[in-house]
This record gives sequence, structure tokens and C-alpha cells, in this order.
Amino acid sequence: MSTPAVVPNLHLDRWIGSAIGLILIGLALRSVVTNPHFEWGIVGRYIFSPVILDGVLRTLEFTAIGMTLGILIGIIVALMRLSDNFVLQSISTVYIAAFRGTPLLVQLLFWFNIAALYPTLTLAIPFGPTLWSISANTLVTPLSAAMLGLGLNEGAYMAEIVRAGMLGVDRGQRDAALSLGMTRLQVIGEIVLPQAMRLIIPPTGNQVISMLKSTSLISILAITELLYSAQLIYSRTFQTIPLLLVASIWYLVITSLLSVLQSQLERRVGRGFRIR
Repeated sequence: MSTPAVVPNLHLDRWIGSAIGLILIGLALRSVVTNPHFEWGIVGRYIFSPVILDGVLRTLEFTAIGMTLGILIGIIVALMRLSDNFVLQSISTVYIAAFRGTPLLVQLLFWFNIAALYPTLTLAIPFGPTLWSISANTLVTPLSAAMLGLGLNEGAYMAEIVRAGMLGVDRGQRDAALSLGMTRLQVIGEIVLPQAMRLIIPPTGNQVISMLKSTSLISILAITELLYSAQLIYSRTFQTIPLLLVASIWYLVITSLLSVLQSQLERRVGRGFRIR
């Protein structure tokens, strides 16, 4: 009895799908390159202009400040959410719901106009003398409103990320550490958080990229980050599309670099937990 011949599977559907995809990509690239309305010469002229580079630096600064505040607030709120104290749990739950449930743009505008609600900010002893007082317009500038809005909004998201990471650590390890005489703070700092980092870092990296893009919203406060810097130029030259392309290219470059750093950090932190 002869052995039947083995006929290789040509996967024609995959080849056809790949060919169609390559054709569509080629047509799209050709359109982008050859369309004179993109004005690539103007894009090249402004891509490294001092105004744009200053906007890039300001965007990176606000990203770093917003994430730093968000991480610090997120850790505190996550610990409150995991606390056995009902009051702390309630406060953290309301905070997370409020800042995750409203758009960041609305929050930025709210902080910028906080003087309409509280013209003067005071620190006083209940039913006693006033210890400190300042005008809200003096304290809440566009810069401070931007930092408040970015930091507090990010803190709500980071709180849930940190909480999920801490809950991912086996509770038995916490109970064992407590039985050995460690305090709760020692258990969290030396046992729980180091192991939770492998669960916290991946979504935190995504939040950094999201924060970078969210800084474009503070342009509404007339802060010269990347997008507002591009707007300042095209408001004079009326070259709207080329300047928006300049901003988009910088956002793509920075987010790509952050993605590479994120993957390297994930690989390093998760080295000891890799399944072999």
C-alpha cells in the first residue's frame, strides 16, 4: 500500500489578505507623501524650531510632575481603600469615583476657576482665629491648576492600579509576616509592594503614555506645552496642518521611546517571575 503524498497547505487566504493589506498600506503612504497639502517642507522647517522644542520640554515636565503626584496620591488612596477603617474606605471610594467619573478637561477648568467658589483660602482653628489666608487667584495660577488637575486625576487611576497589584500578592505571606512580629507598614513596604511591582509596572507604563497625551489638554489654560506651542505658530502663519503634524510626530517619537523603556523595565522587574 503506497503512502499518500503530503500536500502542503498554501494558506491562500493568508497570502491574499497580506497582499490586500500591503496594497492598502502602499496607497496610503503614497497619498501621504505625494499630497501637496501636507506641506512636508514646512513640517521639516518647524520640527526642531526653538518654540516647538521648548514645548516638548514643558510637555515632558508636566508628564513627570503629573505622574509623580499621581503615584504618590495613588499609593496613599490605595492604602486607604484597603484599610479596615470604614471612614478611610469611604473617602477613598468617593475620591476615585469623582475623579475617574468626570473628564480631565472639566477638572482642569474647575481648578482654574476655583476662585469663583472660594475667593479666599484660609487655614483656621475651628471656632478660633485664622492662622493663614491667601487669595485663590494668587495661589491657583494656570500652572498650579494644571498640576492639580493632572496629579489628582492620575491619582484616582493609580490608586486602583496599586490596589489591584497589592491584592495580587498572596495574603498568606502578609499573615506570615505579621505573625513574625512585623508591623503593617513593614509588611507593605518590605513584603507586599516589592512583589506587587511586577503587576503595577505594566499598567503604570501605559498611564505614563496616557499622561503624556493628556498634557495636550492643558493648552486650554494657555500653557506653552507642545500642542499650544504649535498653535501659537499656526495662529500667525495659518499653516495649521503642518504644525499639527509637527506636534503629532513629537508625540509619536516620545511615546515610542516610552514604550521601549516600559518593555525593558517590565522584563527586568519580572525576571524572577518568568515561567520557564
